[in-house]
Amino acid sequence: MSPRLTTPAALCALLLGLVAMTQTGLLGQYAQTFLCTMGIYMILAASLNLVNGYMGEFSCGHAGFMAVGAYTASIVGVILFVGDEHFGPALLPMSLAPMAFPLILAAGFAAAALVGLLVAIPSFKTRGDYLAVITLAAGYIVKSALENIEIVGGPRGFMGMKKVVLAIEESFTVPWMLVWIFIGVVLTVWLLRRFVYSTYGKGVMAIHQDEVAAEIMSVNTNHMKLVAFMLSSGLAGLAGGLYAYLIGFVNPASFTILRSTECLVMVYLGGMGSLTGSILAAGIFTILLEFLKPLEQLKWVAIPMLLIVLMQFRPEGLMGNRELSDIFPKLKRFYRFK
Repeated sequence: MSPRLTTPAALCALLLGLVAMTQTGLLGQYAQTFLCTMGIYMILAASLNLVNGYMGEFSCGHAGFMAVGAYTASIVGVILFVGDEHFGPALLPMSLAPMAFPLILAAGFAAAALVGLLVAIPSFKTRGDYLAVITLAAGYIVKSALENIEIVGGPRGFMGMKKVVLAIEESFTVPWMLVWIFIGVVLTVWLLRRFVYSTYGKGVMAIHQDEVAAEIMSVNTNHMKLVAFMLSSGLAGLAGGLYAYLIGFVNPASFTILRSTECLVMVYLGGMGSLTGSILAAGIFTILLEFLKPLEQLKWVAIPMLLIVLMQFRPEGLMGNRELSDIFPKLKRFYRFK
């Protein structure tokens, strides 16, 4: 088989294998939820690495973009297929939900990307700590706004999305959310890889090296920042939409600074400017959270301590700025990151 076809074939085989294991009972509901959570973290880590790793900026409000995507996708799904006391009866029959589900997720992506645009514009003249303050403020603004909008439940939260997923799974006896989160991870990696290593996307890494020099070399730095922020925010919104339909309930407390901290930990654990590092770190981080569950709140002492140790002995993270194909050159036959 051609190397160009090997990776898609392997991904299809992996997805079919996961679906088969759920049908035979080898993957129970707990294991499915665990894998889904890992996939959502992978999307979040990879999307934040675009700004913090490849572009060399410092954004720490990723939870805000995730919240925008989660609420937008939830509201669109409920309006279309469930109905609500505030939004009225459902507009479409539930039988159309499987076909409309990608559009629901796309709405979350678009809304988060739009908010990313609003954050990117005032960040044109800022870098480092100043950008961190802007993105942190944006995250708090989103959370506070959601807490004060009664039509989406305010601090109590918003629900109804689970009815959509259950209705779809009754029509198609497959783990619907596991399939879509798998597709979301693949789509995220493909989009970021195509963007960063394209001729157009090289401007992002040029900004990282030296923004002034990049401008001299005719890179439109403001435009590149805009595109990178919007793509990063949109993918965080995609993760938020998937999270909302996985849990079946969203509230502002799910998108605090703690969620943004999780994203930062994964990015720095995997390595700045390494896409495969972000994916690997997200998997390790999810497993670590699961093992540390008995510690309850103390796990948020153990995890930052682990990060401090990592920064002391390997500040570049697990992968540094390398990809898996740099460590195992034979993999370049099947996929190329550079």
